[in-house]
Amino acid sequence: MLGEYRIEGRRASEIAASVERGVAAGELQPGQLLPPMRELAVGLGVNPNTVAAAYRTLRERGVIETDGRRGSRVRPRPATTARGSIRVEAPAGVRDAGQGNPDPALLPALGPALAEAARRDAERPGMYGEAPVDEEFARLARAALDADGVPDGPIAVTSGSLDAIERVLAVHLRPGDGVAVEDPGWGSLLDLVPALGLRPVPVAVDDEGPLPDDVTRALREGARAVIVTDRAQNPTGAAVTARRAAELRRVLAAHPDVLLIEDDHGHGIVDLPLHPLAGVTDRWAMVRSVAKAYGPDLRIATLTGDAETFDRVLGRQQLGPGWVSRLLQRAVAHLWATGAVDAAAVAGSYARRRDGLVRALERRGVEAHGRSGMNVWVPVADETGAVARLLGAGWAVAPGARFRMSTGPAVRLTVSGLTMDDIEPLADAVAGAAGPAPARSYG
Repeated sequence: MLGEYRIEGRRASEIAASVERGVAAGELQPGQLLPPMRELAVGLGVNPNTVAAAYRTLRERGVIETDGRRGSRVRPRPATTARGSIRVEAPAGVRDAGQGNPDPALLPALGPALAEAARRDAERPGMYGEAPVDEEFARLARAALDADGVPDGPIAVTSGSLDAIERVLAVHLRPGDGVAVEDPGWGSLLDLVPALGLRPVPVAVDDEGPLPDDVTRALREGARAVIVTDRAQNPTGAAVTARRAAELRRVLAAHPDVLLIEDDHGHGIVDLPLHPLAGVTDRWAMVRSVAKAYGPDLRIATLTGDAETFDRVLGRQQLGPGWVSRLLQRAVAHLWATGAVDAAAVAGSYARRRDGLVRALERRGVEAHGRSGMNVWVPVADETGAVARLLGAGWAVAPGARFRMSTGPAVRLTVSGLTMDDIEPLADAVAGAAGPAPARSYG
């Protein structure tokens, strides 16, 4: 049943740890059947209740699943994600305020940057064995991090934020480990955590970021990693304030062995200062994607962190894709060096539309959140009904189910495709669709 792998232990915690070691080492494969509890108890010379307690712990940690008489199996990793399919396609004649894309008018022209990268490649073509990170890219990325007070650390490049977060989680955690995630939070991340065999632990957020008491609870419940969005949180627009950062640092300082991952994908599109948490724990990573400010299809993110995390991520990356295209790195470095994006102007453009929509909704008695970035989060009484009514009124929005775990129903509105003339008509439609505000909807 288990091949050559032998489960060991006398106590429930030891038995559970033995199974987890087998899963982490690949000696127990997804879908593999475990021994019946009584059979394993006899083999180990322990009470069946001890094995039952071990299996219960493994189920709670997401390592195994039980199907009645069919027994217990190592939990398979899902082949596909679920939240990405929770979307509303905008039919002809309907305005799309749900996709979450940046405003194309605010993205820089890539032609000159790509041409410069191609020119440099013609002079000295990129080959195997070269450094994975372009020197100019690393210099500019590190200077921007230094300016925002991010602790010193080497620079790696990944194919976007989610790729970076996956790599950091994978090199430090094992199946069943808990990961504190924002709720509501980024739908792709909420899918990624269980896809890695990890256990998401929801943490409530308000306009200033994750709630310290909820982070404390998650850590007490055994979360071994915490993921925080510093600014332009998706979907709520939350941004960590100086006060909240100080509170979170105090919480994290009591758990120095916890892995901290910060996502600053809003860099370049927000005008609020960064208040980094990095450096409080022994293991940490800071991720910055260029997707929102320079274009999603560039697939470039900067990653820095402590030396151990960096070495593990870089070593594993070299055994897979090897590196992210240095042509694209040089193109991004050219965009940075030439000031192709006026961050203040971009932030101001999004802020005028976002703040205008939030104020318009508030005037209509509708609760709305959007402190930074390009999204507005609106709690509703009936999510399905609100989405349907808005579609009937000519607006496609994102259902809140894509972004929440235990948080109440809501919809997400993206302002990127709006003009100022759209604000009042959209606010009217949302007010007509939202219904009475839930008693406790957010934070």
